[in-house]
Amino acid sequence: ILIDCPPSLSLLTLNALTASDRLIIPVQAQFLAMRGMAKLMQVVHKVQQRLNSDLSIAGVLITQYDGRKNLNKSVSELVQETFQGKVFSTHIRNAITLAEAPTQGQDIFHYAPKSAGAEDYEKVCNELLTEIK
Repeated sequence: ILIDCPPSLSLLTLNALTASDRLIIPVQAQFLAMRGMAKLMQVVHKVQQRLNSDLSIAGVLITQYDGRKNLNKSVSELVQETFQGKVFSTHIRNAITLAEAPTQGQDIFHYAPKSAGAEDYEKVCNELLTEIK
């Protein structure tokens, strides 16, 4: 079961962390996102200590990535250093179809199944399934 949480540290997110076995942390390829990641990690450690000792990080997923931008590359390198061995090799590329799909009430696989976004998310799913097996 996958629980998709809003990008905030709300009661919903806390409950999801308490009920989960594994956590996928999406992080935008921007430095401000790293600040939010530090706060999330504090919450994750508290949940592990007090509510759910079985919670583990399945992986960190870099999103909104554009390999042509030095900033995105720098953030990716910093994430790789911080979460050694826990970062998905697939980065979710910055694609307009990923922003459009929710406005149409659809996931990327129905909205634009042949898009770069759909391709990237499929690769991440395959990475995760390989790791779980």
